[in-house]
Amino acid sequence: LLMEIYLVRHGAAYTKEEDPERHLNNDGVNQCHLTGRALKKLDITFDLIVSSPKVRARQTAEIIAEEVGYSNNEIKVTEKLEPTAAPKDTISYLKDFTDTKRIMLAGHLPLLGHLASELLSNTSQISLNFEPGAVCQINIEQPHSHTGDFRWFLSPEHLRIMAQA
Repeated sequence: LLMEIYLVRHGAAYTKEEDPERHLNNDGVNQCHLTGRALKKLDITFDLIVSSPKVRARQTAEIIAEEVGYSNNEIKVTEKLEPTAAPKDTISYLKDFTDTKRIMLAGHLPLLGHLASELLSNTSQISLNFEPGAVCQINIEQPHSHTGDFRWFLSPEHLRIMAQA
């Protein structure tokens, strides 16, 4: 079964000085609503949404879930999406969901960049500029390293234009 993995970097958040828990700021909240609306316009719904435990990632997951019609109580939370998690651990975690078609992962840098690299290539670090709110789709046959098929990458600006079109 083909799995569609959607990697989403959390929206813009307050600095540690402004807010020790780093909630999304107003721009981040708006950005996540626009991302959700853009995904909905692409007819993308999710069978599973998984988030890092950090507040900014959970808020991102919840807002996008709301926009695409996914129940907030169904969002799973795992430390395998923490900023410094090992990509191989995240991939192992996905092995529990091999019968799940569309999975959104709400997380952070550096993990998301390393995870995309791990899924797509066994040679080098692929550099994807995951700005806050960016989304990348990678399809995989099974949750293994280096077998991914890169589908698309949308910046927050692309998503905003799509949402407002």
